[in-house]
Amino acid sequence: MSAAPARLAWLDALRGPAALAVTMHHAGWTFLPGLWAVVDRNIDMGTWGVFVFFLVSGYIIPASLERRGDLRAFWAGRAFRLLPLLLAACGLALLLAHAGVLPLEPGLGERPLPLVVLGNVTMLQELLNLPPVINVTWTLSYEMAFYLLSVALFATGQARRSAGIATGLAVLAVPLGLLLPGATIGGGADLPAVLLDLAVVAAIAVTVLGHGRTRTVAAVAGGLLGLALVFLGSRGGTWQGVIILATMFAGTAIHRAEQGTISWRAAAVAVATVLGCGLPAKDDSGWAPAIVLAFAAFALAYALRERAFPRPLAGLGMISFSLYLLHPLLLYVVPGLTPFLLALIPLSLLTYHLIETPAQRLGKRLLARPAR
Repeated sequence: MSAAPARLAWLDALRGPAALAVTMHHAGWTFLPGLWAVVDRNIDMGTWGVFVFFLVSGYIIPASLERRGDLRAFWAGRAFRLLPLLLAACGLALLLAHAGVLPLEPGLGERPLPLVVLGNVTMLQELLNLPPVINVTWTLSYEMAFYLLSVALFATGQARRSAGIATGLAVLAVPLGLLLPGATIGGGADLPAVLLDLAVVAAIAVTVLGHGRTRTVAAVAGGLLGLALVFLGSRGGTWQGVIILATMFAGTAIHRAEQGTISWRAAAVAVATVLGCGLPAKDDSGWAPAIVLAFAAFALAYALRERAFPRPLAGLGMISFSLYLLHPLLLYVVPGLTPFLLALIPLSLLTYHLIETPAQRLGKRLLARPAR
């Protein structure tokens, strides 16, 4: 293991349990609905898992961007990291749905399939009011919005303002949430979704291929589009959507404080503000405990980051994306909780080694080639 992965083993130790929490949330409602209703009333394990993921992304994505120092390399790295498995999982889901094994996600048969596929491949379907092919991919839409904003801040030299951005977004989430509850873009119309999706793709393409001022303008346009999509397109409600974005910037603020570019006091204010404004964002008894425990788990893992973590825990983190994407499909294929759990990890290991790892290696080889 190289030095860099060793330093970041604590992040893998968070990703694994987070993916398992989301998995158990869906498996519990599928196989043990009575028992899981009691659990869910006290703490929403799915919310806990995704907020851990959001904090991890907030911490590591800007660090990765700055380590590369190249917007082309950043977007290419994200594409080779996420798209191969996402395409494979979505393709499998559509095949299983066509065969009658999986139920169609709500709305999937009502919108044009090319538009649905475009929205899911660009990972913006949740913010464009398009149906997902796999239900858990709604979180990837917020990840994409965060990528767009991080790139815009990097391109304009404003990346160190993460604590202020987290605080500002959290405070803004409350009035926006009260004014725009349950906001969706275009009311389900196809043309606005197509145009907005293509606009984001164009902004990324120009950022990757352009130079100088053109690249900066494209990066800023992408960031503004990402922000607008969260403000106006968060299907779960604007308050919750903006808090998710603020949570990721709170994770970035912790990274900034660790690097010494901002004070720990500024990072603490950002985290406290996000929690204070985020806890009442959803009228659900399991929501607030889940968010508090997600921040607590992140803080504990960060405090122990210099220590060795159990290899199985880090191993789960390595395959967490496969666990996350594949478990909704496996729920309908394998009957019973025990067979489901026994099949999920081997299947995730298989897709990690056959799809994720080769794709990432290919991306690194292509990026290592000298540009013409």
